[in-house]
Amino acid sequence: MTIIWIATGVMFSVASLLVVYRIVRGPSILDRMIASDVLLTTLMLVVGAEMVLNGHTRTIPLMVVLASTAIFATIAVARYVSKQDKTAAGADQISADATLTDTTTKEGDR
Repeated sequence: MTIIWIATGVMFSVASLLVVYRIVRGPSILDRMIASDVLLTTLMLVVGAEMVLNGHTRTIPLMVVLASTAIFATIAVARYVSKQDKTAAGADQISADATLTDTTTKEGDR
């Protein structure tokens, strides 16, 4: 039984290290957000495994807090990214309109 718990701990450690690498490496904010969700999920699994190992339920509130943190962080990043996309789309439209106006003005001057 001890070997199972050691293997579980090693798997959680390896998963956490890989996820931290993805958070640091990126390349985009969405990749980092997904990695942070996976890290919080892994942490919840570690807490759950500890509850099973020690036979208690005292850390359930901690698991609820971790889950709600992951949800609220995901919503916040999704809103931020959607606002950035709208801003970038608006800037592209303004740039396209300016190019069209410059082309029309040059043809009208001839």
